[in-house]
Amino acid sequence: MTNDQQPIFEARKLVKSYGSYKALNNVDFAIRKGEVIGLLGDNGAGKSTLVKALSGVVRCNSGTFLAGGKEIPMRNRMDSQNAGIETIYQDTAMVDSMSIARNLFLGREPVGPGGVLNQREMLESAVDILKNAVNISGIDDPEKEVGLLSGGQKQAVAIARAIHFKRSILLLDEPTSALSVRETEHLLEYVLQLKSEGISSALVTHNLYHAFQVCDRFVVMSRGEVKLTVSKADTTLEEVTQQVVLT
Repeated sequence: MTNDQQPIFEARKLVKSYGSYKALNNVDFAIRKGEVIGLLGDNGAGKSTLVKALSGVVRCNSGTFLAGGKEIPMRNRMDSQNAGIETIYQDTAMVDSMSIARNLFLGREPVGPGGVLNQREMLESAVDILKNAVNISGIDDPEKEVGLLSGGQKQAVAIARAIHFKRSILLLDEPTSALSVRETEHLLEYVLQLKSEGISSALVTHNLYHAFQVCDRFVVMSRGEVKLTVSKADTTLEEVTQQVVLT
């Protein structure tokens, strides 16, 4: 296996139990640089639990995490960020009453002497991010409240934030479910743009057509287990659909 084929991040034998119920049961996950993976399955399959485990939001009962081939802890959100992971949820986890600039740096605001918030640096950086990280149509004012943005624009801001903070892996949990057709197409275009720049993505979606537009490989889950892992080159939309329905 060449260096390009080596996973940049892995999770091995993840187990997450809630009482007698196993939300994850010996789940393996690996992603390579510039790869887009579709996490597929019906409701309750374990997809969102896996994303939360990779995000450091949920602590597994057992399992191992590796970044660059080296074992790492995954105790909290900071451990996930240190591994180069940024998670983008359906609701984008933003504060509607705050500006775009404040949301871009939420929890990571630049500060000056005495811990005073450096508003000027934040605004100047926000202008640069909005122009260069991801081209976000209709946004030219970093002081605009996030609550005034469309769903697609909020998703784009979340992606721009991830790129600015040098994340190498994006986890997108049902990002298109609340978007219009046009906004969905823009989001999928962002994923392909980032792929060309070497950024990897894992896309949780119920829409298999969207998955086939952008994904290189599919992971089908059911009842907390991985039932199928297959590359797009080795399958068809009909075969994957059947696997999702039958599992």
